[in-house]
Amino acid sequence: MKRIIEQTFSVPFRYQVCFVEGIFDTNNPMLAQFLNNGKKAKAFFVVDSGVAEAFPNLLEDIKAYSNAFQEDFQLCAEPLVVPGGERSKNDEVSFKKIVDATHIYGIDRHSYIVAIGGGAVLDMVGFAAAISHRGVRHIRIPTTVLSQNDSGVGVKNGINAYGKKNYLGTFSPPFAVINDFNFLTTLDDRDWRSGISEAIKVALIKDLVFFEWLEKHAIELGDRQMAPMQELIVRCAQMHMDHIAGKDPFESGSARPLDFGHWAAHKLEHLSNYEYRHGEAVAIGIALDSTYSFLKGMISQKDLDRIIHLIQSLGFKVFVPELSGEALLKGLEEFREHLGGELTITLLEKLGKGVEVHEMDKELILKSIEHLKFFQQESLIVKG
Repeated sequence: MKRIIEQTFSVPFRYQVCFVEGIFDTNNPMLAQFLNNGKKAKAFFVVDSGVAEAFPNLLEDIKAYSNAFQEDFQLCAEPLVVPGGERSKNDEVSFKKIVDATHIYGIDRHSYIVAIGGGAVLDMVGFAAAISHRGVRHIRIPTTVLSQNDSGVGVKNGINAYGKKNYLGTFSPPFAVINDFNFLTTLDDRDWRSGISEAIKVALIKDLVFFEWLEKHAIELGDRQMAPMQELIVRCAQMHMDHIAGKDPFESGSARPLDFGHWAAHKLEHLSNYEYRHGEAVAIGIALDSTYSFLKGMISQKDLDRIIHLIQSLGFKVFVPELSGEALLKGLEEFREHLGGELTITLLEKLGKGVEVHEMDKELILKSIEHLKFFQQESLIVKG
């Protein structure tokens, strides 16, 4: 006997990305309202060590907030402080502590794991939440520009393994995302600037008007003016969510336009032992793929000059020693594997419009690197 039974179903996902100031102000009920499931839910907080250091009263503020809204939720344990940055994704110790906590404190699928930190910590905590009980409700509170405008508002999470970025992970939408702009005030200049690269990325592939806005406000953004940064974050988050709402939010296919500039960036991070911030590596990756697009005759010299000028005017480098030939080219193969077998790279058809290609000329990549080396040297001469 031969028999086939087939079923098709769809599952709707809905979550909110909120923008606020003073999330733990006891006069602000927003977070408590998300944590209120009608049964005085358990909440477990995981805090990025860099954020805890920058805001010494944060852990006490969390406890005071819990006391103020004890009818809505309860802390099931002391907040867990974990190392920030890529270390949290490279070392399984922090990840294991969160999974252990779900067992020790009886954190179930109607409880909440709240992550406060940069993108790497959010990725790691989100993965731990996603695989515990096949999915514990997860609330993200991003604290960097990069996480507030890009990684923190998406549906991906994961940790690094086998020397490869995000090798282990899941697609798991958060229960909610709350962006508190107050967390941005203590960022150092590198972290403030780093997230802007993701804005350049999405503008180049989707929105010429936004790219022109970035050119116009580059000096203000570099000077750490909060108003344009808030505008940048909201616009990027909206475009990111619009993309997620498209035809392939869980990337079942090979098309990943939001990874423009990322194949080289991921490899650069690994080659530098993660000395470069993700956004710094992305800026270089954008410069590389934009230069490649120029050498392929897809964009003009004027377009490339505008891109390089914007990247450099914001304080990014476009060339670093790790941008070496053969070692970097291995990242192209790793990216193909990560996509599921077929290489799909987004290049530029013009400013504000990306186009997908399925192969790249390695000799042309090497020529692009030489161009970036020249751009960087010219920049140093001008500054000198």
